[in-house]
Amino acid sequence: MVAGVGALGPVVADASPDLPGITAQDLLAKVQTAKVDGLSGTVRSATDLGLPALPGVDGGSQVPDLLTGEHTARVAFAGPDKARVSVLDDMAERVWTTDGKTAWAYDSAKREAVKLALPARPAKPEVAPEKEAYDPQAVAKRFLAAIDPSTAVDVTGTESVAGRDAYKLRLVPKTDKTTVGSVTLAIDAKTWVPLEVTVLPRTGKNPAVQVGFSSVSFDVPAASTFAFIPPAGVKVSEKKLPAITPKKHDTPKALPKADPKRPAKADRPTVIGQGWESIAVIRGVKLPTDNGPLNQLLANARTVQGSWGSGKILTSKMVSVLITDDGRVLVGLVTADTLAAAAPTAPR
Repeated sequence: MVAGVGALGPVVADASPDLPGITAQDLLAKVQTAKVDGLSGTVRSATDLGLPALPGVDGGSQVPDLLTGEHTARVAFAGPDKARVSVLDDMAERVWTTDGKTAWAYDSAKREAVKLALPARPAKPEVAPEKEAYDPQAVAKRFLAAIDPSTAVDVTGTESVAGRDAYKLRLVPKTDKTTVGSVTLAIDAKTWVPLEVTVLPRTGKNPAVQVGFSSVSFDVPAASTFAFIPPAGVKVSEKKLPAITPKKHDTPKALPKADPKRPAKADRPTVIGQGWESIAVIRGVKLPTDNGPLNQLLANARTVQGSWGSGKILTSKMVSVLITDDGRVLVGLVTADTLAAAAPTAPR
């Protein structure tokens, strides 16, 4: 039995491909427990979040690059600790790969590579943006985690993705506080792995995010797939991730409460709210004082204020960001009013 589903409907007939009927509840259960030993293929992504262009920014940063435009990547995954993503740019390639013991990040345009030694018991590293952005299963899990009683879930038909038969599972938030209109997952009819994810905004008809396989194989990739040999002339820097030594202690009766007076690191967001109304809060952010691109953008942004202070809100058709004068940044797939309403109770 799948908990937390607001509305579940039966499959809607579709001419092609012809697949056995399945309820949304059964399909959702299969998706959430799907597991394959490995896969490889080509993933295409198209992203249009409606983000405003920053004046003076040429798009050289990888993270903004992932949030706009169309991209193609070759991917391979095997087990929980082996992955490779090769993003194909114009006349260049970015590679992120790990065999479970060593991780590599390579940028052919910069002719630079970083080798990261992973300990036997590693600290939890930050997930490479490329891996998250070009793994349809990882993208799907983010939206599946938002399912709650306010979500309508139904099967809207079937389709063919990367030459494989798939069911279409649609998630529709009922709350008007999110900017997400619907999320459709193309679910492989044999492995139950998401093959494609399409996100529609609450306003507009064009997808804000679409990521999926154009070709895929569920054979386990060879171990050599995850190895990396730097090309000649590439500058290589080496780093080592520190290991975590588990502490032996008795299980506490209750989790310690967070100290709101303790300053938080700017790179450690706290998530408030639930489901589609989740908001990430980053504290201790210091904005530049010059007349740079960000401040130029904020100059024309909407000002909000209350007993908590004041701030500026940037909005797009999908993403809303509130930057407060006390150094907090609130961001989420929610409306601007939802962000403003969360400011008084957001961690400081």
